[in-house]
Amino acid sequence: MREHKKIPQVLVDKFRRRLYTTEHKVGENNVNILGLELHNPVFFVTALAVIAFVLFTLLLPDIANLWLNGTKNWIVNSFDWLFISVANIMVAFCLLLIVSPYGNIRIGGTNATPDFNRGSWLAMLFAAGMGIGLMFWSVAEPLAYASGWAGTPLGVEANSPEAFRAAMGATMYHWGLHPWAIYAVVGLSLAIFAYNFRFPLTMRSIFYPLLKEKTWGWPGHVIDVLAVLATIFGLATSLGLGAQQAASGLNYLFGWDFAGNTLEIIIIILVTGLATISVARGIDGGIKFLSNVNMLVAGLLLLFVFFAGNSLGLIGKIAETTVDYVTYIIPLSNPIGRTDSDFFHTWTVFYWAWWISWSPFVGMFIARISKGRTVREFIISVMLAPTLVTIVWMTVFGQTGLSQYTNQVGELSGGVSNASLTLFQMLDNLPLAMITSLIAIILVMVFFVTSSDSGSLVIDTITSGGKLESPMSQRVFWAIAEGCIAIALLYGGSTEALKTIQAGSVSTGLPFTFLLLVMCVSLWLGLRRIYKVREQMLSELEKY
Repeated sequence: MREHKKIPQVLVDKFRRRLYTTEHKVGENNVNILGLELHNPVFFVTALAVIAFVLFTLLLPDIANLWLNGTKNWIVNSFDWLFISVANIMVAFCLLLIVSPYGNIRIGGTNATPDFNRGSWLAMLFAAGMGIGLMFWSVAEPLAYASGWAGTPLGVEANSPEAFRAAMGATMYHWGLHPWAIYAVVGLSLAIFAYNFRFPLTMRSIFYPLLKEKTWGWPGHVIDVLAVLATIFGLATSLGLGAQQAASGLNYLFGWDFAGNTLEIIIIILVTGLATISVARGIDGGIKFLSNVNMLVAGLLLLFVFFAGNSLGLIGKIAETTVDYVTYIIPLSNPIGRTDSDFFHTWTVFYWAWWISWSPFVGMFIARISKGRTVREFIISVMLAPTLVTIVWMTVFGQTGLSQYTNQVGELSGGVSNASLTLFQMLDNLPLAMITSLIAIILVMVFFVTSSDSGSLVIDTITSGGKLESPMSQRVFWAIAEGCIAIALLYGGSTEALKTIQAGSVSTGLPFTFLLLVMCVSLWLGLRRIYKVREQMLSELEKY
């Protein structure tokens, strides 16, 4: 594709009319209630579904747990091949876009410029995508795989040299290219149709090349409702489980053991309050600021563990982890004939369903902050940059934990006893354990603040019909609602209610798996149309 730095706006406007167009306007079905702009029927259907789900979970916990966990187990066991295959397709599709002529297409149009510098942009997408997960699993997951705590990758013998290599390879497989490819496809699709075609920033807009005007009818309503439910349930679950991790850390450090779930509820109230303040300050003053601070503090913690441990040895281990990732990525991507059924279903298939169910949330947030990037820059940054950071992070924390396990140092000498405590148990064997553990707890909480903040922004955008600027009170409403749902579940049903809602969230991964495949087709059609019109525009420019 021919490159031009700047094209006269009059020419851009002339050729924009040759893209997909519709007479429907952003927020056209919105209703105003108490100063809120609510999309009808998406907001009301979603609100009723959330209320009904929470009441069902609290009033009939045993039945809810039986039904939803049964559904989750059926999906994971029956569609394992589908989840793995679709994730592989997402990686291949992203690589195809990188090398295709469509890679030069700019999100927002030829003259669009980025709203954020590259550092802040990468920090925000990383914090929203999986920053909190890396805090939780960076020590626990490699140790669990190597010791056979819940199965071993590809059925290798636990505690063998091969098990340690497979542990790092499988950990990177779960947190590397595949999940970020899923996020990249959803995020790019949303960004292209919102900023290039000027459709509402909602999931339904992606499917316009296939659904045409039916996009704005009930098929579109169903897609948006599913996206909101997956997001709000996933965030509420994460708030609850994250509060339990932070509470476990505080109990481990200070012996704080309040009655019932009192400490977890206090933590959720604190996180929700901070998220509400952040939401009210907007992307620049809230999410951007917290993401930059969080990544800075996380980087300092990473450097401390690196130098406090065997720094020279860890340098070599980073290269080894990269080799292990490349070595095991193909065998672990095989969807059929697996002999490691327990590991395959407990870890990989569950992860894939979880990433897919979270893709509307993370993808939409990434789309919201990515205007002005080219398709090639977007995919490379969203896929490769987090993967490289994750290799370093998982190596430093994971290998430090594995070293303590093999050398029988401290509480990790016995392997994984409580996954939420492994990070603190690892830090306890290093200098300044009290300080670094407190920093880790603060990081966990602030990562949850940024997740809650960005999630509120996403839910607000969808339930307001794709409006990028809705009333501040509306964003605050969703931030508070997420905290209230998590508190209600903890107060009424303890951890079982959270596991039930997590099962419900993961179960939404199945319909979104099919939507992802259709999304690739729709995105390709959209990019092809943009490419064709842009080539016509550049030919016209030569006449000026």
